[in-house]
Amino acid sequence: MAEDKSKRDSIEMSMKGCQTNNGFVHNEDILEQTPDPGSSTDNLKHSTRSILGSQEPDFKGVQPYAGMPKEVLFQFSGQARYRIPREILFWLTVASVLVLIAATIAIIALSPKCLDWWQEGPMYQIYPRSFKDSNKDGNGDLKGIQDKLDYITALNIKTVWITSFYKSSLKDFRYGVEDFREVDPIFGTMEDFENLVAAIHDKGLKLIIDFIPNHTSDKHTWFQLSRTRTGKYTDYYIWHDCTHENGKTIPPNNWLSVYGNSSWHFDEVRNQCYFHQFMKEQPDLNFRNPDVQEEIKEILRFWLTKGVDGFSFDAVKFLLEAKHLRDEIQVNKTQIPDTVTQYSELYHDFTTTQVGMHDIVRSFRQTMDQYSTEPGRYRFMGTEAYAESIDRTVMYYGLPFIQEADFPFNNYLTMLDTVSGNSVYEVITSWMENMPEGKWPNWMIGGPDSSRLTSRLGNEYVNVMNMLLFTLPGTPITYYGEEIGMGNIVATNLNESYDINTLRSKSPMQWDNSSNAGFSEASHTWLPTNSDYHTVNVDVQKTQPRSALKLYQDLSLLHANELLLNRGWFCHLRNDSHYVVYTRELDGIDRIFIVVLNFGESTLLNLHNMISGLPATMRIRLSTNSANKGSKVDTSGIFLDKGEGLIFEHNTKNLLHRQTAFRDRCFVSNRACYSSVLNILYTSC
Repeated sequence: MAEDKSKRDSIEMSMKGCQTNNGFVHNEDILEQTPDPGSSTDNLKHSTRSILGSQEPDFKGVQPYAGMPKEVLFQFSGQARYRIPREILFWLTVASVLVLIAATIAIIALSPKCLDWWQEGPMYQIYPRSFKDSNKDGNGDLKGIQDKLDYITALNIKTVWITSFYKSSLKDFRYGVEDFREVDPIFGTMEDFENLVAAIHDKGLKLIIDFIPNHTSDKHTWFQLSRTRTGKYTDYYIWHDCTHENGKTIPPNNWLSVYGNSSWHFDEVRNQCYFHQFMKEQPDLNFRNPDVQEEIKEILRFWLTKGVDGFSFDAVKFLLEAKHLRDEIQVNKTQIPDTVTQYSELYHDFTTTQVGMHDIVRSFRQTMDQYSTEPGRYRFMGTEAYAESIDRTVMYYGLPFIQEADFPFNNYLTMLDTVSGNSVYEVITSWMENMPEGKWPNWMIGGPDSSRLTSRLGNEYVNVMNMLLFTLPGTPITYYGEEIGMGNIVATNLNESYDINTLRSKSPMQWDNSSNAGFSEASHTWLPTNSDYHTVNVDVQKTQPRSALKLYQDLSLLHANELLLNRGWFCHLRNDSHYVVYTRELDGIDRIFIVVLNFGESTLLNLHNMISGLPATMRIRLSTNSANKGSKVDTSGIFLDKGEGLIFEHNTKNLLHRQTAFRDRCFVSNRACYSSVLNILYTSC
C-alpha cells in the first residue's frame, strides 16, 4: 500500500515538472503547454487519470488560506456565508449612491439661484477726476483710485463703478469720446488701467465702467472719415441735406438737442447737416448701419479682454431715430414754432426709444454673454435711461426669456428735491410694482448728474437716506462722498467751460483736513474743495463713533451678514407725510427687522397698533443716532427726530407676507426659505 502511494506521488511530481501548488490543482502554466502527441508526458497524464480516477477534488473541511488559486477561491465565494454579506454590501452601496444622487438633484432643484457678485453688496460710483490725485497735477487719476482701494474695501463695497475715462476733448465730462480704446492722458496710461484692474480683483472686488455708444466726439477718426465720405465710414453718422445760406442753417426738421436749439449742425466739409442729440461736438452714430453696431461690439470685446467685469451703458434710449424725419409734436401747440428751442417743449416720439432700440441693447447683452461662460466671471450690464418714466425704464430688464440689462439704474430717489414719507414710499412701490417678476432692484441716492444729497435735502437726511439705501431689497449704489455727507461746492468761478450746475456735485473727495482735503498736493485743483472739508472728511469721521461714515459701515456690514436684508421680503406697513415703516423678513427665520424712517418733522409713532402681537418694548438693532443702538423703547410711543431712522429686531413666527391683509403690500425678488437645521436656502416654502 505504501509502495502504491509512493508511486502515485512520484508520477504526479514527474507530471508537474517538480513544481508544487499546494496539492489541489495543476499549475496553469504547465497545463497551457501543448505536449507532442504520443509523448511520455501524455502517457503519464493518462496514467495519472487512471490512478486518481475522475472525481473532482473534495474541499470539505478545508479552510481559506492566503495565496489560494482562483479555482479554490471561487469554490468558497459561492458559499452562503460569504455570498450573502457580499450581496448586502453591494446593494447597500448602490442604494447609498442613488440616495446621494437624488439628494443632490433635490437640493439643486429646490435651492434658489445664488446671488451673483453684482447682487451681493453695494456698488461705489467714482468720478475719477475728483477721487484722488497721485501725480500732483490737480486732477484725479487711475493710480489715485488704486491707492484708495483699502478704503473702499473698508466700506464693504463689492463693486467699483468708474465713470468715463476715455480719451476725450473733455466736452460734457468726457462723454464726447475721441478714441474708445485709449485712456485719456489726464487719468494715466493703459498700463495704469491694467494695474488698477488687477489690484481691484486682488481685493476681491469687481469693476464696471461707463460706456457711451450713442455718439462720439467730432474729433473721432470715424467722424473725420465720414465727413469726407471715405469708404464704409460714409454712413457711420446721421447726415441729411439742409439749407445753409449766409451763415444760417435751415434744418431738416424741428428736432432739438437735449441742451436746447436744433439738433442739426451744418458741416462745411461734407456740405450736409449731421444729427446730434447732445452737443454739436458729439455727433450721433448711425445705429441702423450694421457696421456701426459691429464696431461698438468690438470695443466691448476689447475692454472685456482687459478684465472689465461689466458696463453701464449710458443714454441708450437715444440709439435710434425715426427714418421719416417728421417734426415732433409741440407740448404747447399754440406756441410759435420758431420760438420752440428748449428740449422740454417737444414730445420726443421720433428721437427716443424707437422700434429696434431694445434689439440693439440685447445684442450688447449677447456679446457680453460670450465672456460670461467661465464660472465666477459673469459680466454685468446696466443701463442708464436718462429721465424716462419708471414704467419705461423697467423695460430695459428685457422680456421673460430675452434678457437685456441685469438692471437699469434706478435714480428716482436722486430726483427728490423735497422728501417725505409719502414721496419715498411712492418711489419704492412704483419701482417694485413695475419691475418684472424675478428681476433684481437697485437704489441710488446720488450721482454725478444730480445735486448732492446734503445740498438737495439737508445734512439731517444723510444718515436716514443711507439707512433707506441698505434696508431696501436689491443692490445699494453709493456715489463717492455720500458716505461722509459731502455737499455741493458753491464756488462760481470754476475755470471750466461747462454748465456750473453740473459741476457742483463733482468736487474733490474730502480725505482729511490738510491742504486740498488730502485730494491733491498740487497748488491748484481742477475744481475747488468744499469749504466744510475741515470737519467733513474721512479721517475725522473714522474717529467719531457717531459719524455718518461709521453708520455707513455698520449698515453695509449688516446688509452683508443678514439674509433678512439681502434675500428677504419687503413688506410695507404704513407711511404718511412724516415717516415710512416697513419690515424685512424671510421664511424659516423666526425674527424680522422693522425699519422706521422719519423724513418729516419730529413725530410720535405708535408701532404697537401697526403690528399685532408686538411686545410692549423692543430692542433697537441699529439707529441713525448711535447712542440708541441696543436700547429698548416703548412700542406704543416711539419719538422720532427729524431725519431719524431705527431698525428694530423682533422675534416672531407670524410673518407679514403670509397674512392676507399684507399680501398686496409685500415684494420679493428671488423667493427663498431658510432651513436652520441644514443651514441652507430652498425655494419650496
